[in-house]
Amino acid sequence: MADVMDLPFTDWLPRQRWYAGRTRQLTGVAPRVAVPLGDQDGLGLDLVLLEANFAQGPPERYQVIVRWRDQPVDAYPAIATIGPAGGRIGYDALYDAEAARHLLELIATTTTRGETVFAAEPGVTLPVDAQPRVSGAEQSNTSVIFGRAAMLKVFRRVTAGINPDIELNRVLGRAGNRHVARLLGSVETSWDGEPFALAMVNEFAADATEGWDMAVAETRDLRADGDFSAEARRLGEAVASVHAGLSQQLGTQSVPFPMAVLSERLAAAADAVDQLRQHVSSIEALYRRLAGQQITVQRVHGDLHLGQVLRTAQGWLVIDFEGEPGQPLDERRRPDSPVRDVAGMLRSFDYAAHKWLAEGAGSGSVDAARAWVRRAEDAFCAGYAAVAGADPRDAADLLAAYELDKAIYEAAYEARYRPDWLPIPMGAISRLLS
Repeated sequence: MADVMDLPFTDWLPRQRWYAGRTRQLTGVAPRVAVPLGDQDGLGLDLVLLEANFAQGPPERYQVIVRWRDQPVDAYPAIATIGPAGGRIGYDALYDAEAARHLLELIATTTTRGETVFAAEPGVTLPVDAQPRVSGAEQSNTSVIFGRAAMLKVFRRVTAGINPDIELNRVLGRAGNRHVARLLGSVETSWDGEPFALAMVNEFAADATEGWDMAVAETRDLRADGDFSAEARRLGEAVASVHAGLSQQLGTQSVPFPMAVLSERLAAAADAVDQLRQHVSSIEALYRRLAGQQITVQRVHGDLHLGQVLRTAQGWLVIDFEGEPGQPLDERRRPDSPVRDVAGMLRSFDYAAHKWLAEGAGSGSVDAARAWVRRAEDAFCAGYAAVAGADPRDAADLLAAYELDKAIYEAAYEARYRPDWLPIPMGAISRLLS
C-alpha cells in the first residue's frame, strides 16, 4: 500500500465529474483500503477505497481502481492520470482495456481477494474477451461496456449497506422478469465491519433508446395519431410487471398514508421557494383527506422517470434501481407505494413536453403540449392497469398526493439550480390542486 499512499488523490479526486463534494471545503483524501488485484503475469492493479475529509461534516468514501504503469501512456485521457508514486504512474484502471477485462474475469470466476468478493450470477457466462470501452453517459458512477453483451458499472461514491440496484436487479433477474437488464455479477466488500457494494455487471441493451430521448422526439409531432400513446401504454405494462415481480418476491405490507413525511418535505420546500407558500394550505388539505388511510407498500424503483427506462427491439427495460440519489441508503430501500413510481413517470411526461416548448414550438403549442401529456398519461395508466389489475387513477387523491410530492421536490430543485425551469413544477402544482 506504500505507493498507493503517495498518489496525489487530493488533487485528482475533485477533478472527477462523479466527485460529490464540490460544495464543501476538502481538507484531504487518504487511501484507507488497498486490495491487490493483479494476476500471475504481474498486472499492476489495486482496488483502493478512499476517504475524503472536509472542514465540516462527515467524510465521503470513494472507490478507485489504480492501474500502475512504468511509463506515461498517451492513449489514456488526461482525466485518467492520477499521478506519480514510487517511481511509477497511477492511472484510473477503467480506461485500460487489459485491466477492465481482468476485472470482468475476476467476476466470471467468482474470486475473493481479501474482504472483496467478485461473484457471477448462477448460470452466467461473461464476455471476458470482448473489447471494453468507457461509457460517457454517467455522472455519478463509471460504466465499462464490453462489446454488445455486458456493462460493468463501478460505483464511485460508496455507502455502507445493501445496494438496492444490485438487490432488486438480482431479485427480478433470477425471477426471469423480461423488463430489466439481467444482473450478471457483482463486486462487494466489507469496510469497518459494514457491507459496501462496489460494482455490478448487467446485460447491455445494445441499440436501445432512452425513454427521455424517445419521448422528446415524439413531441415534435403532436397530432393525435402521431403521439407517444402506444409506447406509453407499453411502458405502463412494463412498470406494472416490475412492480408485480417485486411484490411477489419481496412481499407487501399495509401502512398508514405517510402524511407526516410528505408534510415535512412540503414545509422544507416552502421555506426555500417563495412561490410554493401560497399552495401550502391546499396541499396540506389534500394530505389530510388521506390521513389514517391504509395503503399498500412494497419495494419500488423510487426514482422512476423517462431517463430510467430503455426501449429495445423487444420492449421496455427499467434500469437504475438505486433510488433517489439524495436520500440515505436505508430510506432508498424502504417500501413505498407503487404509486410513487407512477407519479414519477407522469411528471416526466410533463417535462418532456416542456422541453419541446422550450425549443420554440410556436403559437398554440401550450394547449397541444398539454393534450400530448394527457394522452401519454392516460395510455401509461391504462397499460399499467392491464397488468396490475387496478388503475392508479382510481385512487385519485393518492395519485395526486404523490404527484404533488414529486412536483414539490422538482420546485425546490429548479429554484436552486435552474430557476428558468421553475414554472414547470409550479404549473403542475396549480393544475393538480385545481
